[in-house]
Amino acid sequence: MPRRQGYALLIALVAGTAALAAAVAFAGSLLFTGDRATAAAATAPQGVAHSPAAPAHSSGHWLATWAASPVAGVADPAQAADQSGRVIRNVVHTSIGGTEARVTLSNLFGTRPLLIDRVTVNTRPVTFRGASSVTVAAGGQTVSDAVAVPVDADADLVVTLRTPTADGPVTTHPNSHQTSYTEDAGGTFSTTRWRYLTAVDVRGGDARATGTLVAFGDSLTAGSGSTTDANTRWPDALADRLHGRYAVVNEGIGGNRLLRDGTGPRALDRFERDVLGVSGAKTVVIALGINDIQALPRETDPGRITGALRTLTERAHARGLKVIGATLMPYGGSAVWTAGGEQVRRQVNAEIRAGGIFDEVLDFDRSLRDPAQPRQLRAPYDSGDHLHLNDAGYTRLASLLDVDTLTGDRPKADAL
Repeated sequence: MPRRQGYALLIALVAGTAALAAAVAFAGSLLFTGDRATAAAATAPQGVAHSPAAPAHSSGHWLATWAASPVAGVADPAQAADQSGRVIRNVVHTSIGGTEARVTLSNLFGTRPLLIDRVTVNTRPVTFRGASSVTVAAGGQTVSDAVAVPVDADADLVVTLRTPTADGPVTTHPNSHQTSYTEDAGGTFSTTRWRYLTAVDVRGGDARATGTLVAFGDSLTAGSGSTTDANTRWPDALADRLHGRYAVVNEGIGGNRLLRDGTGPRALDRFERDVLGVSGAKTVVIALGINDIQALPRETDPGRITGALRTLTERAHARGLKVIGATLMPYGGSAVWTAGGEQVRRQVNAEIRAGGIFDEVLDFDRSLRDPAQPRQLRAPYDSGDHLHLNDAGYTRLASLLDVDTLTGDRPKADAL
């Protein structure tokens, strides 16, 4: 299948054929590392006899090829009355490839235990401690066994789940800019929400891929304004530039803030899970703060914003991660712009540029603002709302990172 060509046609053909998942036999081995090991052990199914699992025959470390930040559970609009027997086909886009995969399932915002009785990755069966089903506790997450499945870099991957009794709030990631599908007795429905799935890790791929970069941000990282199913968010464009040399995952949430809960928990609270808990994380790009300025209630103290950014950097350094930070982009002309907010934005950017907050700075502001109207985005990069970017704008953001320095192919001192 050509790169960037999705699985939409495949899903349309197999949707409504739940027997496909029922026909497969399940096998696998349990492999956990880091924070995910603790989460998986706490949410493993109880009282189930497990068959011995064969050891995985693979080398290398687990790296996250894809991830999405979980957002507070909501009543699922696609099937509010009855979710029994529901099949969820999450379509995700990889950054690097491998010969084995494992998935992380989350019930973080659920109010009752979540039973998932069938899971496949590109139709390959997935197990949990050798069992074909798993119960994820309310507020918990679990990591699957390793499954031998070829995973290509820069390709769409389908992770299919069945939730036979799930009738509570759904832990989800909205506004994914990717088409996924749900299926039940009433038919097949398209959706732009990922449900329950929060990570896909791989190993056994390109030996040059030694780490994961986590893009940690808001809607400008999540890709608002980008073309659905084109995979043109800036982390996608960065992964294209890296050609499998480094994994890239997108932990952006539209509407997310540093200091207050909004859409998703505030960044200060989700950083441990969504950055430090990512498999193979070595570098984080932090691009947050504009929603603290423009969304109600507005933050008027630039020192509180820069203080929060310093805190995130300190926590990343304590775990050995390199921190790259971005200046806040202009939003003049948007419905939420205010003169007071503009002043706060400029003060935050001045402190970021002065150094002392991040290891390196990406000047998103200077690169995308209109030289004639510096409080506004350049027209060729503006999605039309004067706040978010179009595909060209996100490509421009991705171009600002020095990929050779990132991957170690060129020492930092030699970087341009």
